[in-house]
Amino acid sequence: MREDLNAKAKSKHFAIRIVRLYQFLCDEKKEYVLSKQILRSGTSIGANLAEAETASSRKDFQAKVYIALKECSETQYWLELLKETDYLTKEQYNSLNNDCEEIRRMLSSTTKTLKLTAENEE
Repeated sequence: MREDLNAKAKSKHFAIRIVRLYQFLCDEKKEYVLSKQILRSGTSIGANLAEAETASSRKDFQAKVYIALKECSETQYWLELLKETDYLTKEQYNSLNNDCEEIRRMLSSTTKTLKLTAENEE
């Protein structure tokens, strides 16, 4: 992924990759259960970040970003499962997981900063 993109842009690009993965898993591998799970969690990351932009409060914003982080971690779980059950090659897994890990690190850093800021304001 490009280094100059923010978490929202990266998560959208990642969601597009996840949609294409879902199509591949359904069409080529005839896998319908795990593919639906990763479709939901992988596209939810960006959806929650988009929702965070219109948060009604700082606390609401923080909650949406945290949900995006949790969805990112869940997506990594499904990627691991798909790799370990031979639905994904090691190369496919590495490519997708590297992008997901990059987003996870960004969101983790953001949630830590938001938490510290909130604690300092109290």
